[in-house]
Amino acid sequence: MAPDIPAKAAATPAVAPTEPAPWGGLAVHTQSLSKSYGPVTALAGLTMSVPKGEVFGFLGPNGAGKTTAVKLLTGLTRPTSGEAWVLGSPCGDRLTRARIGYLPELFRYQAWLSAYEVLQLHCELTGVPRPAWRESIGRALETVGLIERARDRVGTFSKGMQQRVGLGVAMIGEPELVFLDEPTSALDPVGRRDIRDIIRRLKAGGTTVFLNSHMLSEVEQVCDRVAVVDHGRVIATGRLEELLAAGGVRVRATGLDPERLRGLERFGAVTVAGEWLSIAGLDEKRVPEVVAELVAGGARIFAVEPRHESLEERFMGLLAPGAPGQVGTR
Repeated sequence: MAPDIPAKAAATPAVAPTEPAPWGGLAVHTQSLSKSYGPVTALAGLTMSVPKGEVFGFLGPNGAGKTTAVKLLTGLTRPTSGEAWVLGSPCGDRLTRARIGYLPELFRYQAWLSAYEVLQLHCELTGVPRPAWRESIGRALETVGLIERARDRVGTFSKGMQQRVGLGVAMIGEPELVFLDEPTSALDPVGRRDIRDIIRRLKAGGTTVFLNSHMLSEVEQVCDRVAVVDHGRVIATGRLEELLAAGGVRVRATGLDPERLRGLERFGAVTVAGEWLSIAGLDEKRVPEVVAELVAGGARIFAVEPRHESLEERFMGLLAPGAPGQVGTR
């Protein structure tokens, strides 16, 4: 067993504040939240909501204000203007901070400490009662898959293993909400898969996960809902299936009549490549109408495939010049 850290003054147990009724079902809610550093505006009027129990992806290019938003929500810095509530209380509330976990993008733990000792230190820093340390640490180590390496020094760990330690630290005290800032950054495919599995386990246990990332493929695999931020403002938000729904349909057919194809333009933008006919933006409820019209024109149908945009396609479209400033409010 790792040696105990000398006890300091007993920490005051965190008492969950009563949640105001308007934000009772939300883990995070912001209203016109802004942050400026002198003449530089890092965040400009951020307004969004994060329901409890979901994995929420916060996406944007580098410099969009993602990390600034996380620092505001965790109470590490104060807003210039606007408001934010976390777990029903104003962001930065001391008692509420005991109910959240945080993995920053850039972190470093003492290389001479073991993983177990790092978690011991953070048990004390977060006010976990000493009798509960062993259970809390054991649960965190098991979740991140470090039980067998618990006594090894952090300085001997790979980048992926250190990321696991960081996730373990974020889970100390069984937080209701965990902020993860670029958790898969610089990891290999195996490491990214492991982090995804951990995020899914957190959600299964009822924890809300706020995932700050520009790794779109990772977000697409684990998130229930996303917000896209650019220049400090949310430009799109909603469930993934809502944001990616406007794809269209592809039909593989022969005997396509050019006159009939011109008539299909009322359904959406039509393109033809060989035997494949694509209609962008087509409502899936109208697919039978398209097929019926092609058959009536003498075409033979071999395949009908719905086409959905990838998150990368949607993301790049939102950031393109002239794109709508807000496409969702859910």
